[in-house]
Amino acid sequence: MTALTDRTDDRWDDGLIARSRPETLGLDGEHAGDENDEALVRAVSGTVSGAGSDGGKATAPPLSPEGQALRLRLDALRQLVGLSRTRLDGKTLAEAGRVLDEAAARRGLSPQHTVVAIAGATGSGKSTLFNSLAGVQISETGLRRPTTAAPIACSWSDGAAGLLDRLEIPGRLRRRPRESTEAEVLRGMVLVDLPDLDSAVGAHRDHVDRVLGLVDAVVWVVDPEKYADAVLHERYLRPLAGHAEVTFVVLNQVDRLPGESADLVLDDLRRLLDDDGIALGEHGEPGATVLGVSALTGEGVGELRELLGQFTQEKGAATRRISADVDRAAVRLHPLYVADGHPGPEIGEVTRAEFEDRLAEAVGAYAAGLAAERAWRRNAGRACGTPWLRLWRWYESRRAPRSLAGLASLAAMGRTSAPFEAPAEEEVTARQRVEQAVRTVAEEAATGLPDPWAQAVRETAVRGGERLPEALDEIAVTLGAAVAVPGAKPPRPTWWPAAVLAQAAMTLLQVYGGLWLVGQIAGVLEPRLLPPVLLMVAGIVGGPLVEWACSLAARGPARRYGQDAERRLRQAAAGCGRARVLEPVAAELLRYREVREQYATVAKLSTTRQ
Repeated sequence: MTALTDRTDDRWDDGLIARSRPETLGLDGEHAGDENDEALVRAVSGTVSGAGSDGGKATAPPLSPEGQALRLRLDALRQLVGLSRTRLDGKTLAEAGRVLDEAAARRGLSPQHTVVAIAGATGSGKSTLFNSLAGVQISETGLRRPTTAAPIACSWSDGAAGLLDRLEIPGRLRRRPRESTEAEVLRGMVLVDLPDLDSAVGAHRDHVDRVLGLVDAVVWVVDPEKYADAVLHERYLRPLAGHAEVTFVVLNQVDRLPGESADLVLDDLRRLLDDDGIALGEHGEPGATVLGVSALTGEGVGELRELLGQFTQEKGAATRRISADVDRAAVRLHPLYVADGHPGPEIGEVTRAEFEDRLAEAVGAYAAGLAAERAWRRNAGRACGTPWLRLWRWYESRRAPRSLAGLASLAAMGRTSAPFEAPAEEEVTARQRVEQAVRTVAEEAATGLPDPWAQAVRETAVRGGERLPEALDEIAVTLGAAVAVPGAKPPRPTWWPAAVLAQAAMTLLQVYGGLWLVGQIAGVLEPRLLPPVLLMVAGIVGGPLVEWACSLAARGPARRYGQDAERRLRQAAAGCGRARVLEPVAAELLRYREVREQYATVAKLSTTRQ
């Protein structure tokens, strides 16, 4: 355990940071942070100025472009999580929720400070480097392992109490070095010395993992013997490859490497970092900083102090850290919002038409239209046909068995108006058509979607199609009855009365000519055979001619009447299908497009970094 004392001597001020107060209101998160959403990004981007003359209130200048981009991404991530809660399980969204929680926790805390953790393996000399940067002996060093048992914090300015409370560093482990010209460059930085990341004590490793998730930047300290350690690279550096801009990798103990060995080890270290996917900040490009130092002799420590001081004065570490966290969350969420295929913006017109055709087939719209057409023509024949032919048809219908007549009517119509009277096989077939239509729509709509959203689309379609066959049967009963029942009378056109009068005239000619002829045979009238015969022939020939002409004239109206009946039934079935299946599926696709747009905003920067 580290021997920590609370005594005051010439190495540091007592300066327990827990007792210090921020010079600016709201920097510890007690009064600021809940004013509005922009405070979040201002707090983490370091754009809040110092105290003004209005009683200590901080003035917030406009957001920097980097801060504005982060604000948009955080807002999009919040919307993304909200829209996805009912579609994805909580474990899937846990990483995104953690990023939002940590970003919100940073809101209101001191933007003037940058929290930098020093992490390393056993014997790497991180505590010695910590003391060298601080300029005083703060963290105990020695050969006994593990030496550092708990995080120790050192700050060169007031106002960092809230940040250290967030790191759960107790007041007895917070130190404030004496003011000096050399340390002035580190003003605004909070330096945290962590336990060994490969410590045999589990609690020590827990401290490391917890603090690393909360600090703004990390200085990884490695030594010539363990710089390629698998624990360091596989557990820490590789998963945090996207955080290169807030990463410093320091090769300590270079004084132990003779000649050009230090440069060779640094080159090999850069190679390993490149293999880990960490971008290196060379030639002016953003990325991790790699340098060699000797905490024991002081070689390179001044350069590291200058780099950390410049890094702190930029006040953008918190923004870059949270942006990197958002990048990593976006990469992990990528399979949930982006698939290999390219989903269409909505259900295609071809798919809609095929779906409506299947529903129309299921309710027998075409058969109902044919039945309506036949009914129209049948009524036309009754109104315009010769009375003798109608009498014969009536006689034949009376003589035929009722059962045979019912079967003939069913065969002619193709489907009865009442679905419950249809054969069982036909009802099963209609239900299968509907289920197949629903499955086809679901698969077409789910094409190109990520698995969670494709499954949500399928479930939505199945739920909508559960009661669809019964609803279609009701439509067939209500709308089909008007056209499928043989006794139903379609509306009559305006020319029917004239045709009826013409047919009546032909009948009267036959009757008159017949009576005239009978009178001549009986001797009541003067024998003149030709006139009555001509009248009878005219009536006998004219009646069928009128009926034939009426049948020709009835074809067009009868066809239109049947098509209108089929269209009404088709539209009713399509409307039912749209309300129960198509519209819910379209709403699900719209929701996916919304979350896809939000994800595109969240992943805008990560697409170039990952």
